[in-house]
Amino acid sequence: MTNVVRCGGPLLAIIRREHLDTVEGAFQYAGGEDLIKSGLGTRRRSRIRLTDDTGQSHTLYMKCYGCEGLFTRLRRWLRTGRCASQGAAEFANIERVRALDIRTMEPLVFGDDYAPLAGGRSFLLVGEVPGEALERCGEDVLSRWADRPERIDALTDQLADLVARLHRGGCVHQDLYASHLFLDEGADGDELYLIDLARVFRPRWRRFRWRVKDLAQLKYSMPARWVDGSWERFLTRYLGPEQTDLRATFEAAVDRRLGWMQRRHERKRSAGADSRPMEGGS
Repeated sequence: MTNVVRCGGPLLAIIRREHLDTVEGAFQYAGGEDLIKSGLGTRRRSRIRLTDDTGQSHTLYMKCYGCEGLFTRLRRWLRTGRCASQGAAEFANIERVRALDIRTMEPLVFGDDYAPLAGGRSFLLVGEVPGEALERCGEDVLSRWADRPERIDALTDQLADLVARLHRGGCVHQDLYASHLFLDEGADGDELYLIDLARVFRPRWRRFRWRVKDLAQLKYSMPARWVDGSWERFLTRYLGPEQTDLRATFEAAVDRRLGWMQRRHERKRSAGADSRPMEGGS
């Protein structure tokens, strides 16, 4: 049995009062709002709103991971090199991404009753990130900023820096869609947050392929007018002066992957399936 706590004070007190600091308490908790989406499998996602003893409100997100099959665990171990529960792996990913100076969720608590051979359950509790997903607000933002191109350029540069820090830190996201990038239009400036870090890992081989996959997912999911007007700037900033000679290679590889994604989307649409990337709230 493993439990790790990264918060304190009134927030920790209310978490413990609600028994959200143990595996059993997390799996039995019925006070949240379940967030249903396709493909969750044995996972459960909940939005939880709590008020601590000082009167401050907190919005938290909880993921509960049920038992996985042996072959699923083996595939993850082989790919990531980690023998850990899903909750522990995502908790470690959040801390790793934060160490790269990338804004993301605040990790609060995780716990598991996991053993490498037997498997087991795990859970993760994180804080809410501010703002709204670029998938939802991107078109509106670009319309409102149409007469302020410098603000769009600044957002593009910030996005390129975020992805570059992730990749230069040796990590890839695997689900780098606009639904997992949150924009907070704060009084002190616009800030981007990266969420849904369950599949982040450090590839030991074929790193170029994994980077291209992330970039293609981003290009696929961002508003078309941003792709038309800002993708070239994004790629220039992302590569930096030290990788300028690789620009043509990256452009060709990203567009090949993008074409494959678009064809796959059309096949699924023709078959009546929903091929949109899944949104993440945590």
